[in-house]
Amino acid sequence: MIANSHDLLDRATLIHQQTDLAAYQDTGGTIMKHGEGVYVFDEAGNKYLEAMAGLWCASLGFSEKRLAEVAYKQMLELPYYHTFFAKSHVPSVELADRLLAIAPKGMSKVMFQCSGSEANDAAIKIIWYYNNALGRPQKKKIIGRVRGYHGNTVASVSVSGQPHMHADFDAPLAMFKHTDNPHYYRFHEDGESEEAFSTRMADNLEKLILAEGPDTVAAFFAEPVQGGGGAITPPAGYFEKIQAVLKKYDVLFLADEVICGFGRTGNMWGSETYDLKPDLVSCAKAMSASYQPISALMISDKIYEAMVSESKKLGTFGHGFTYGGHPVACAVASETLKIYEERDILGHVRKVGPLLQQGLKDLEAHPLVGNARGVGLIAGVELMADKAKRIPFAPELKAGIQVMEECHKVGLIVRAIGDRIAFTPPLVISAGEIDELLAKFRSGLDAALPRLMPA
Repeated sequence: MIANSHDLLDRATLIHQQTDLAAYQDTGGTIMKHGEGVYVFDEAGNKYLEAMAGLWCASLGFSEKRLAEVAYKQMLELPYYHTFFAKSHVPSVELADRLLAIAPKGMSKVMFQCSGSEANDAAIKIIWYYNNALGRPQKKKIIGRVRGYHGNTVASVSVSGQPHMHADFDAPLAMFKHTDNPHYYRFHEDGESEEAFSTRMADNLEKLILAEGPDTVAAFFAEPVQGGGGAITPPAGYFEKIQAVLKKYDVLFLADEVICGFGRTGNMWGSETYDLKPDLVSCAKAMSASYQPISALMISDKIYEAMVSESKKLGTFGHGFTYGGHPVACAVASETLKIYEERDILGHVRKVGPLLQQGLKDLEAHPLVGNARGVGLIAGVELMADKAKRIPFAPELKAGIQVMEECHKVGLIVRAIGDRIAFTPPLVISAGEIDELLAKFRSGLDAALPRLMPA
């Protein structure tokens, strides 16, 4: 018998890419026991407003009984089946129909996996398969963006542009390249407009494609809003200019909707918010409100037709996952999509999103805050040592971590990504709860201020 929860943590293998293991050994961790709406409670009974919806994902909060009931019913009826060898089941067919009915324009087929990482990993394989089918075996390089995040498998972490996830893991693999982080606030030159900055980003992408050889570059991966980079929204004109470069050199475009999909930006898809025209779309997280692990890769007809012709030549299509399209996960995801429609979650996000955005924008008057920017119910707040000159804090101060920890003390869970504080609360958050979030965040900033900016 394990004596207490911290003994359990000590013995378990709970290592995550964001975990500072040495710090954990010194301070221990927090055990969450239950959830109610947008709140979670630890084993001591402390209550926290979960301003990150867990890991950007618990879109319906932490106590949606309809999803639990659907999962239970499906487990009694058909707890597992696969989608191999011309077999399937009703939940996967129903979910595919529901998903494609609301999919970004141009998507015609869907493949199910268990995580966003798997969806993007599958996309990379499909892109390579597609180019082989077209007789272009050299067109295989994938371009991601610095600070982009697309997963944690060997391939998906390689297209991700997260240095701390590459260090000592022998990543990225050689065929993965990276272009600029489109973080206008941090990286624009003096006097450079957002449009001019976006032009420079597109020019640099074109230079990279030309340097690598257009006949070797297969695809470009991008999130509509760069989540793992710190909830970074694209500057004006960015995707219009980027997509023109991709079209010029016949480079496929995958829109990673794992965080943005299903209402986060105020539209069903971030692709709608920013007028993206992708060839492939990956999604996960809010597809099941994260009550079950499930993801999807949606593809266009031109990719599907190449897959069919190549599989006929080979005699088989050698790809799939044991738990891809799991009936319980599919049933929960279908019910989630029903809830979004019945409760007009998009309308709710459009109503309360501006309250969050304006409240965070108002905090730019705080001494620690250099910039606040977002869309819908996703936002990032940049901490700055000198706002006028855009001089960041010294890395050893860990300013973001200090603010995050002070927020935790007052019952608010946020995420520090470097010195940028990210917010993605459950989509069901109320106006009053947003007020509470803002008040607690200000308290966290105030508490960290004396250490970060001593008088």
